[in-house]
Amino acid sequence: MLLSPVQSRSYWQILLTLGRVSNLPTVWSNCIAGWLLAGGGSALGLLVLCLGATCLYFGGMFLNDAFDAEFDRLHRRERPIPAGLISPDAVWRWGFAWLGTGTVLLVLLGNSTGAFAALLLFSIILYDAVHKLVASAPVLMAACRFFLVLTAASVGVNGVAGLAIWHALALAVYIIGLSTLARHENSKSALPRWPALLLAVPLLLALLANAGEYRLRSSLQVMVVALWILRCLQPAMMTREINVRRSVEGLLAGIILIDWLALGSDAGFGASLALLLLFFLALVLQRWVPAT
Repeated sequence: MLLSPVQSRSYWQILLTLGRVSNLPTVWSNCIAGWLLAGGGSALGLLVLCLGATCLYFGGMFLNDAFDAEFDRLHRRERPIPAGLISPDAVWRWGFAWLGTGTVLLVLLGNSTGAFAALLLFSIILYDAVHKLVASAPVLMAACRFFLVLTAASVGVNGVAGLAIWHALALAVYIIGLSTLARHENSKSALPRWPALLLAVPLLLALLANAGEYRLRSSLQVMVVALWILRCLQPAMMTREINVRRSVEGLLAGIILIDWLALGSDAGFGASLALLLLFFLALVLQRWVPAT
């Protein structure tokens, strides 16, 4: 039976909510940063990389809701499955279809990219399956972003080495801090302070990695990113009315700023503009689709 335009639009809205599309610009920025840090290369390769990463991201988000269906029925009834907007079986099918499509696209980019894509795929599925069961879930989430950056770097002309690896590590530490805060999303009590320190690791690396004439520009970039992180932490740690979700949404968009910071002096006008547009796109999309 064909869906009416209204029904079809509603169904697509459900799919976008399941896919947490508001975080998608951060996936693209990870791809751009990893690719540029590895020397760039074919624009077609970057396009296929972004398409493959998009599919893997959507697949991971769909499976996240599928695995969390029972938890969401108790704690997040607004999510599509407990709200009765879509069946669990349909979500499972969509999830594996996205993952399969993304894996095929990335394998087409070469053996090295296919190998890192396999590690990324494994990390995604493992995180989805156990993230509500183990305290180390933030590390697994960090592994997903770590392997995403390395997958992107493998498409660049210089491959996986040097700055791309350092950025992947720094971003992973940032994600551990962010994910640890996100696990306290429904908390109304005082939050642990140590995750906020992890958010500063990419800033410290940027200061250490840039010397001489590059240090001034790097310092300015660090100041911009630091101010954004402090602004995001305010609702969670600097007010009486704790709102962790708002902080997490801002820090998620901030992933794009971490990518921009990693590019440093190599971020030409075009790359900087692209990342800036992705940053604002993430903020706009968060008004329409929940980021968490």
